[in-house]
Amino acid sequence: MNLTLTENLSLDTEPPTSLVQILKIISADIEQLESKILRDVQTDIPLLNNVAEHILNSGGKRLRPALVLLGAELFGGVDEKVMQAAQVIEYLHTATLLHDDVVDGAETRRSKQAVCRVWGNEASVLSGDYLLSMAFHRLTKLRNVEVLELMSETTTKMARGELLQLTRSFQTSNEDEYLEIIINKTACLFATAIKMGGLLAGASSSSGDKLYDYGMALGICFQIVDDALDYSTEGKTGKPVGGDLQERKITLPLSHLLEKANAEDKKRLDSILSQAEIKKTHIDEVINLMQKYDSINYTLSYARKYAAKARKSLEYFPKTKLRQTLLDLADFVTARQL
Repeated sequence: MNLTLTENLSLDTEPPTSLVQILKIISADIEQLESKILRDVQTDIPLLNNVAEHILNSGGKRLRPALVLLGAELFGGVDEKVMQAAQVIEYLHTATLLHDDVVDGAETRRSKQAVCRVWGNEASVLSGDYLLSMAFHRLTKLRNVEVLELMSETTTKMARGELLQLTRSFQTSNEDEYLEIIINKTACLFATAIKMGGLLAGASSSSGDKLYDYGMALGICFQIVDDALDYSTEGKTGKPVGGDLQERKITLPLSHLLEKANAEDKKRLDSILSQAEIKKTHIDEVINLMQKYDSINYTLSYARKYAAKARKSLEYFPKTKLRQTLLDLADFVTARQL
């Protein structure tokens, strides 16, 4: 279904409540994309095939490639180049997950054993390298310099975000640093995905920039909510509760707690974070402190501000079903799993 900017369509009265409902407007494209993602990654190397199938078929929402499709549908619609771009985004995202799990020493990913735990760190890193190189190989075939430059800049930002997170200390953490990390590590790929789709489907530079603003705000909101869920809901992120704490990631809930805790509680937090191993009892203790200082609610209110920014950036576009889909997506990301 191709919708142009000039089409003014009637909107549903009942807001959708699931991601499947929200993305129904591009369901046929997503179904085609799903088969391409799994088929085109097959090689003559059994280990790589096993790794790729394990992580690509592990229940990911495909939200980032869906943004490519939505960006394209706002303009000239989805064609083969757009579909290739959506695959590029998913392969790149998957490559970063494989690398991240090695860096973090992760046990699980999307409620399954992490690849590095099943096949080892070497297989995880090298498989990630392969997916990354394959993504750029497909990207060059699009023959679009603007898109290539956009993606090149994005991958550089993502690497920067990982390095910033790696070197962040709980003793000097602040919200500005946190925001810089998630902009680079996560949100820029959301922004690039939807802008790439728009550009490949004929969007102007100004329209592409508005899509980028939407994707950036949506990506920031997504990561902030994800960080809140890590301390609040068993299994909702596909990782154990408190996984970020065990990996000593200073995300917004912990950053807020470190800032607001009184001297006695701050001393206890410092002691926990200095432990050689952070155990479940430590996680429970930190979660109780977060409840005491309302850190989770603070984090979610922070996320809602960026959801509002995402919605604001869509005022540039006419009131179509596709624009409503993007509005619904911002609402879903804010309220997911809570």
